[in-house]
Amino acid sequence: MSNFDVIIVGSGINSLVCAAMLAKSDAKVALIEGNDQLGGCIRTEELFPGYHHDVLSSWYPLFVGGPAYAELADDLHREGLEFANTETPTGVILPGGESLVLSTDSSTNHKRMEALAKGDGFAFTQALDSFFSNDANLTFGLIGGDLRHRSTIGLLAKELRARRLGGTIEFAGSALESCRSWLERAFDSEVLRALIAPWVLHAGLGPDDANSGLMGKVIIGSVATGGLPVVVGGSHKIVEAFSRVISANEGTTMTGTRVVKVLTGRGRAQGVVTADGRRFDAKRAVVCNVTPQQLYGNLLSADDSPPALVQNAKQFRYGRAAMQIHYALERPPTWANNDLAQTAMIHLTPGLNGVSRAVNEAIRGLLPAEATIVVGQPTVLDPTRAPMGGAILWIQLQELPRTILGDAAGEIDVGDGSWTSEIAERYADRIEDRLVLHLPDLRSIIVGRKVLSPQQLEALNPNLVGGDPYSGACTLDQSLLWRPSAMTKNHSTPVKSLYHIGASTHPGPGLGGASGYLVASALR
Repeated sequence: MSNFDVIIVGSGINSLVCAAMLAKSDAKVALIEGNDQLGGCIRTEELFPGYHHDVLSSWYPLFVGGPAYAELADDLHREGLEFANTETPTGVILPGGESLVLSTDSSTNHKRMEALAKGDGFAFTQALDSFFSNDANLTFGLIGGDLRHRSTIGLLAKELRARRLGGTIEFAGSALESCRSWLERAFDSEVLRALIAPWVLHAGLGPDDANSGLMGKVIIGSVATGGLPVVVGGSHKIVEAFSRVISANEGTTMTGTRVVKVLTGRGRAQGVVTADGRRFDAKRAVVCNVTPQQLYGNLLSADDSPPALVQNAKQFRYGRAAMQIHYALERPPTWANNDLAQTAMIHLTPGLNGVSRAVNEAIRGLLPAEATIVVGQPTVLDPTRAPMGGAILWIQLQELPRTILGDAAGEIDVGDGSWTSEIAERYADRIEDRLVLHLPDLRSIIVGRKVLSPQQLEALNPNLVGGDPYSGACTLDQSLLWRPSAMTKNHSTPVKSLYHIGASTHPGPGLGGASGYLVASALR
C-alpha cells in the first residue's frame, strides 16, 4: 500500500500525537521512521539483565498537562498506558549536604522554605499564585498555540484590553527577566534558589538568559502542581500504546525506512521517496519531524524553497550538548537526607552561581569542572523497571560543549575536541566521584554503568545534532516567532501541504506533543 492521505516522517512524540489524532479522524495515515523502532527520543533498553532504562527522555509532566493527552488519554490507557507519579517530584542537594525537597503539597513547601529563610515560603507561594492567577493563561497560550493564528491574536487582544497598554508592557518586560534576577530578587535562601535554577536547563536555557525567569516559573509551577509522572514499565510503553491507537484506526507505521526526499509538484507536497527507492503518495499532506537543515537541505530540492529560507535554515543554531549515565543498582542508594530517597529527580549542584558557571564553561567549549548533575530515580515511582529490590539511576548532564576546546578542571586531555568514548568515560568518572560524596554506598551496589556521549545520542536520533537534546538553541532569538524561522508561518512551509513539526519548531522541545497536536488540529 503506497497511497495515503497524510504521511508523517519521523516518529517522536509530536509525530505520534499527530498520527493518532489524524487516524482517529478517519485520515489514512502513514508514519515512517528511519530507525529500527518508533519513538524518536522515547526509547527503553534493557541495558543490563532485568533493568529497563529510558536511555533518552523519561519524564511526562508536559504531556500529562497538555491538550494532546486530554484528547487521547482514553485511547492510550485503553491500549495499556499507565503513569506513575509521586508527591515528592524534585529536590536539590548542595556540595555541603544542604538539601531541599519540593512537595506537591503547598503547605509542606511553605514550612520547609520558611525553615531555610523566613519569608521564603510566603514568597514562593506568592510567586506561583501570581503566575497562575495573572500570567499563566497568556503564557501557555503563547507557548502552546500557533502564534500567527486568529485564536492567538484574539488572546492577545483580550489580554491587552484587560491589562491595558501599561500592564501589557509590564508583562512583556517581566517575561524577559532572567532566572537569576528573579531568584535573587524573590528569595533569600541559596538552597531554594538552587532548587529552582537547574530547572531552566530542562528548557534549554541558562539562568542568565533572557526569558529564563518566566520559564523557571512555568516549570517549577508545573512540577509543584503536577509532579513528575513516568510511564509504568518504561517509556516504550507509551510508544506501544500510540502505535496500537494508530493501527486500531487503520493507520500504518513503518520502521527501518528512511525518507530521503519529499516529492513536490504543482506547488504542493505529493509524497515521499525512501532510501530503498519506494514511493509513497500523500493526497492531503506530508508532515516532517526533522531539523531545518534536514528539511530544506536534504528532503526538499533547491527549487522548492526561497534561497533566503534555505540559507536561514543552514544558520539554525544548536545548543549545548548533553550526555547520560545509566546505573543499574542492586538496591536503592542511601542518601544522607532520607527525603531524597523518595524523590523522583534530584539536582546535585553548587547552586545558582554553579549552574551559571557550568553553562558558561560549556558555551566556551570547556568540559565544566562542576556540572549540574540531574539524578533521576525512576524506580522510586516504578519499581517494575528493575529486578525485585533493585534500582535505576538516570543521570543527565546538560552543560557540555558539542566540540571540546578544553577542560575547565585541567584534568582531561581533550585531543582534537571530538567526543571519544574515552573522554566520555573519564568525564563520567568525574561525575561519579561527586555522586559518591552524597551516595557513599553507590560503588558497592553497581550492577552496571552505561555512558552515552553526545555523539552516541546523535547516533540514536539524528535530530540531536552534536548531542543537543533540544534540537536547536532555545534562547529567545530562536524561540516563538523565530523557531525555526521568522520566514515561515506557524508550522507551514513554502510548499503547500508540507508541514514542519518537532523540537526544532515552535513551541520547542519536550514531551508535550504540542507541534504535532497543532498540525493535526489544523488538518482535521
